[in-house]
Amino acid sequence: ERPEENGHPPKRLRSRAEEEGAEEQTKKWPKRKIVLLMAYSGKGYHGMQRNVGSSQFKTIEDDLVSALVQSGCIPENHGEDMKKMSFQRCARTDKGVSAAGQIVSLKVRLIDDILEKINNHLPSHIRILGLKRVTRGFNSKNKCDARTYSYMLPTFAFAHKDHDVQEETYCLNKETLEKVNKLLACYKGTHNFHNFTSQKGPKDPSAKRYIMEMYCGEPFVRENMEFAVIQVKGQSFMMHQIRKMIGLVIAIVKGYAEESIIARSWEEEKVDVPKAPGLGLVLERVHFEKYNRRFGNDGLHEPLEWKEEEEKIAVFKEQYIYPTIINTEREEKSMMNWLSTLSIHDFNSSAVGMQTNNKTSKNSDFEGSDGCDDDSE
Repeated sequence: ERPEENGHPPKRLRSRAEEEGAEEQTKKWPKRKIVLLMAYSGKGYHGMQRNVGSSQFKTIEDDLVSALVQSGCIPENHGEDMKKMSFQRCARTDKGVSAAGQIVSLKVRLIDDILEKINNHLPSHIRILGLKRVTRGFNSKNKCDARTYSYMLPTFAFAHKDHDVQEETYCLNKETLEKVNKLLACYKGTHNFHNFTSQKGPKDPSAKRYIMEMYCGEPFVRENMEFAVIQVKGQSFMMHQIRKMIGLVIAIVKGYAEESIIARSWEEEKVDVPKAPGLGLVLERVHFEKYNRRFGNDGLHEPLEWKEEEEKIAVFKEQYIYPTIINTEREEKSMMNWLSTLSIHDFNSSAVGMQTNNKTSKNSDFEGSDGCDDDSE
């Protein structure tokens, strides 16, 4: 039997040509481990992390992976199995949460004009703002020393329930801001935050978290409403932790709870801690101090700092993140509606009294939207 009659030679020639083409492409654009600096507005998305095989809930990574494939940075099968490109995100921002400084690590083909080509296939509210080469074993989640989040809220959230104006015309005075910052500073250090998340008991070692700083900045006016931004930096955060930390401070400042409840919440007793709305929470930046000390000045790698990109980050926040928070607050009044629920919380409740609250809040806790589930993978 002649080989060409059964079609084998042409088939071998085609596969050889494809192999040569792939080899040529690999030589021209070698695969390298990199990190991407991402900014995005999270409204309309069910968080950052992709659920492969589930199209019901759209995530930021769905759009990102699609753009990576379309731009030619990764083969299509890497998009279907993200382990093939060693993909890892630094923090899993949850439903509706935005980011100004998210970091993902992955292996890509270093094609020409790579950032421009990726961004061409992304919607305008998701941008890749920077790229750096990293070591082969780099993992953006495991190598991260700390994360900084911000929480933007209308200042009427701090109006005392008995004698201050509760509407949008409220202005935060100096004394109240000082009280807010005094309370936020109580969180600094290592504490047992089992009361600030769900499904963790007081004996769980992972409930202990280290907070480096937490403070509220000076108020400012946008769209005729006064806002303020709370900054918090910590090693890692549990689901709902930041929203509950802020929610408890608001409850104290408004006069619903005593200041002593913060220290009590770190004890074994179950405490009813209210969870502030998810709107306003933003992943600001992630920190890699240990990595930078070891590899940042080795002559082969750059430190993972983004000073040159700071202006682009600021512009993105002004264009996409802040307007989304402000307009959504105006339209949906999430903070005003949440404040009206504070009076039904029992801030002196015991573990027995909390059982009913736990049952009623279980469904909302499961969905979550605070973007702080950094360590649960």
